[in-house]
Amino acid sequence: MLDFIVNYLWLVILILLAIIVIARTIRIVPQSYAYVVERIGAYNRTCNVGLHILIPLLDRIANKVSLKEQVMDFAPQPVITKDNVTMQIDTVVYFQITDPRLFTYGVVRPLNAIENLTATTLRNIIGDLELDETLTSRDIINSRMRSILDEATDPWGIKIHRVEVKNIIPPRDIQEAMEKQMRAERERREAILQAEGKKTAAILTAEGKKESMILEASAEKEAQIARAEGEAEALRLVYEAQAKGIEYINSASPKQAYVTLEGFKALEKLAEGEATKIIIPSELQGLASAVTSIAEIARDPKKEK
Repeated sequence: MLDFIVNYLWLVILILLAIIVIARTIRIVPQSYAYVVERIGAYNRTCNVGLHILIPLLDRIANKVSLKEQVMDFAPQPVITKDNVTMQIDTVVYFQITDPRLFTYGVVRPLNAIENLTATTLRNIIGDLELDETLTSRDIINSRMRSILDEATDPWGIKIHRVEVKNIIPPRDIQEAMEKQMRAERERREAILQAEGKKTAAILTAEGKKESMILEASAEKEAQIARAEGEAEALRLVYEAQAKGIEYINSASPKQAYVTLEGFKALEKLAEGEATKIIIPSELQGLASAVTSIAEIARDPKKEK
């Protein structure tokens, strides 16, 4: 019974050893990862995605490196501008490991190295800028930091894709001064807009009055022209009617009695007025003409001969 237990125990130990050997010999590298393999303490190869066979007791995995793009959000760093203003600036760095071997053997604690390098680079860049330039030049700061960090981390097998200035926090007194300046600027713009609005309204009102007066004058002119044309047309029609009436009378060859009757009618209308009038009948007019002729003959004897 004891021999059976001992034999069974040795069998279990052999099976466990076989499993351990197989587990250390066969390695499967997942997607977006790379394994750095050392053989007897020296770099041997980099295993990418797939199945790999290692030599037990000789090969070992020195580092498992993620090839995905990574993001590091660094804590705010105190920086001093060119005009001696101390601000707190925090940054975000987007990077990717492109060479697992250089990443493993290039620098100790590479992520910590990136953080320190970012802080020193940020201080150098901000030190050449004044406060106003720092607040309005984020794109320039981001571009310069990305270029410097990418060049510095290239020997470490790291590619810097983007560097973003997340927050710029000036001192409290500077913030209050900036708020006052912004408030004054907004009030100035508001006053300008109100003045421009009043000016535009006055101009529009004056233009409206001008156009109204022009239209009224034009309408009055057209009305006077229309009235004058109407009166002229009416007179023309009256005179045409009178002319046709006279023409009709002349064509009818009226007798002396008709002419005398029309004369009496005219005298009747003339007598209707209130003014003092002297009316001389037509017969008396003829008699006066005869008397005048006889007097002329008597006054000039030569004409009788």
